[in-house]
Amino acid sequence: QVQLVESGGGLVQAGGSLNLSCTASVGTFSLSTMGWFRQAPGKEREFVAAIDRSGGDTNYGDSVKGRFTISRDNAKKTVFLQMNNLKPEDTAVYYCALQYSGIYYYDRSYDHWGQGTQVTVSA
Repeated sequence: QVQLVESGGGLVQAGGSLNLSCTASVGTFSLSTMGWFRQAPGKEREFVAAIDRSGGDTNYGDSVKGRFTISRDNAKKTVFLQMNNLKPEDTAVYYCALQYSGIYYYDRSYDHWGQGTQVTVSA
């Protein structure tokens, strides 16, 4: 069974920062594309960020460009999401996801998902 476990969520005031982590149990982590998505109540799931197998190619949703940074450590089988200058509209459940092929921003391309971690940003 493939398991993805997120950590690092919590409550933060607007303008603050959080760093999310996601550790995978899969043995082929170094071959994967990893993504972060988020979903707020009443809204569709939104693409946040993605990173290729080597970490050399990253992509971000328009709403988080310049504020969030995705990175990975293949030796630790972990992907990170550094979130700076957080805004109340960033409040959502954040999910990490893993795939081996497909469109990086398309949620249906991902084969495995974590349970999610809640991020709440207060005004």
